[in-house]
Amino acid sequence: MNMQKTRLQKFETYLGRNLGGLLTGSWRKRSISIISLLLGFFIGSNVTVYFLEEIGKRALVVLILVFMIEILIRIRPRNTIKMVYFWISIDNLRIGITYALILEAFKLGS
Repeated sequence: MNMQKTRLQKFETYLGRNLGGLLTGSWRKRSISIISLLLGFFIGSNVTVYFLEEIGKRALVVLILVFMIEILIRIRPRNTIKMVYFWISIDNLRIGITYALILEAFKLGS
């Protein structure tokens, strides 16, 4: 007798397939991803504080960082087969910097 496919079971299967991809793969790819994400957060939080004290204009500092992030998005080629680890690290660095900017905005209350 076959079990009925419920929405909950379909959702659990969907989550298992998508989240299972995080656990599979090479250690090199995962370690590069985590290190570049943390490095991006570190750079983003320190750069905003440093330039905020040097320049004194918060909006200008955030605008420059967002502009640099957009440039990184635009220069990425569509075919990244040759330099997979490089672009993974660049993407995670970008995500870490963006997260640091958002966290800094919440800390400042704006």
